[in-house]
Amino acid sequence: MKNTLPENLIRLADSCPYPLYVVGGRVRDFIAGLKADKLDTDICAPVDAEDFVARAKNAGFNIDAVYKNTGTVKLSFGGVDYEFTSFRSDEYVRGIHRPVNTFFTDDIYLDAHRRDFKCNAVYYDIKEGKFVDPLGGIDDIKNRRMSTVAAAEKVFGEDGLRLMRLARISAETGFTPTEECLDGARQNAGLIADIAPERIWAELDRILHADLRYGAEYAANNGLFVLKTTGVLAVILPELYLGHGMAQRSDIHRYDVLEHSFRTVMYADKSIRLAALLHDIGKPYCMKNFGNFYGHETEGARIAEEVCNRLKVPKKLTEKVVKLTALHMYDLRCDARENKVRKFIVKNLNYFDELMLLKQADFSACRDDLSPAPSVVKMTAILQKMKEEGVPLDLKQLNVRGDELIEAGCPKELTGKALENLLLACAVGQTENEKEKLISYAKKSRFFASN
Repeated sequence: MKNTLPENLIRLADSCPYPLYVVGGRVRDFIAGLKADKLDTDICAPVDAEDFVARAKNAGFNIDAVYKNTGTVKLSFGGVDYEFTSFRSDEYVRGIHRPVNTFFTDDIYLDAHRRDFKCNAVYYDIKEGKFVDPLGGIDDIKNRRMSTVAAAEKVFGEDGLRLMRLARISAETGFTPTEECLDGARQNAGLIADIAPERIWAELDRILHADLRYGAEYAANNGLFVLKTTGVLAVILPELYLGHGMAQRSDIHRYDVLEHSFRTVMYADKSIRLAALLHDIGKPYCMKNFGNFYGHETEGARIAEEVCNRLKVPKKLTEKVVKLTALHMYDLRCDARENKVRKFIVKNLNYFDELMLLKQADFSACRDDLSPAPSVVKMTAILQKMKEEGVPLDLKQLNVRGDELIEAGCPKELTGKALENLLLACAVGQTENEKEKLISYAKKSRFFASN
């Protein structure tokens, strides 16, 4: 492993009179043969933060932050970030993410026992060039297994965020949690409610994009399955979990509402994973209140917005998820007239490509059918036809400006709506995209003062 480490880190280790270890994901990934574009390098030693900082500075490292209470140092060298921690043992109050007491030690076994999973508690002694495995983590890694460093009920009871980490690491690595591990998570699933929503969202986002870490196909579904199995999903996304066991039309769907949502994620492009997960979140609500799924896209958009706001999802992503959820059922049966589809495309052009990705993933998830979705084929063909015809698709392509409409008599406050009306008129061939013809057409509309 030594030849994979930066030279500056090796020099730092050689300068220390105590062993300096790499620990955690980087060691796990090396042993497992997992390769990631970005490597997280956690280091530790049986020494206090003050001593380590002095030696790191002498070795040319930048010290970015020091937290003496936990013996944690954030440092960097040449644009690469590292995190150092002193060997320690932590005391938790059930469900509180941060330890209430920290005890420093020179005992590697105590340090290993304050971690989460054995696969993350294997150490690499940089100076000596050897692995140190206090808890049998190498065996877990080789068997692609996840077990806790102590009794699972205790490990998850100490820190509710570990419930999300279990799902995320399982998704990214493909490691399978032991039954004891899963059972301990089940017993403590409710503790996730005590974790800050931003932390939950950060882990959920990584789960939804778990395949990007090591390239494992359909990795997100491993993590979603763990969240469901442990009961965590029912706490963080109760609206979605209500779809578990909720049957759908068997001639269209092979799976219940929740499994269909999972499979939509499985078939979805990375740009729409959250929308894929939440696109049918309105179905349980509609079934409970109306006895059917009719209008679930409208209710779903409302619920998706509530969920995103609760989890502190970034605003732009929230807007996209809400919009795609509201639109995903449009022309599902391919019975909309072409002119209506043309107007729909112009009105929703900013989301068109991602909407097609969602509609395709939704179609494939119904019965694991990877053939092109009929509605996608139809709508993309119409868009291509519009491009070939030279139809303006946005206001920039429209051959008239707002000031020209104002000069022709359009009230300033109505100019925006008049331009949008012209865009739709061009889409369906009611006028050509020539300035004089556009102005002439606009003068006949309700937006001009003369009318």
